[in-house]
Amino acid sequence: MQLTRAGGSVGIPGLYVTDDPGGIDQAAKTGSLSIRFGLGWAKSHAFQTGQTPVLKYNRQLMEAILQDKIEIAKAVNVTVTTLDNAPKGYVDFDKGAAKKFVLDPHSLLAS
Repeated sequence: MQLTRAGGSVGIPGLYVTDDPGGIDQAAKTGSLSIRFGLGWAKSHAFQTGQTPVLKYNRQLMEAILQDKIEIAKAVNVTVTTLDNAPKGYVDFDKGAAKKFVLDPHSLLAS
């Protein structure tokens, strides 16, 4: 709210579920997000929520990947792991690790 210009839009990306018993606090357990709504009102902000329109960018992204303009695995911080190490990957991900784990049960990617 502080950084957005008057009359601007504020988008809230991410996934917010209505109920998450495993949430880290009471707000997370009920899908609540604390924002300075009064400041947004005073600055006439527009609020956008919902899923990102990923299909809008799908073809451009696919072409960039196919033409080696983007190293997608590097961009999303891929970590290849074995099936035996998958439980640790899930634990790390749940703790907030900034990694995308790719399971490679037959060691085809590592070779």
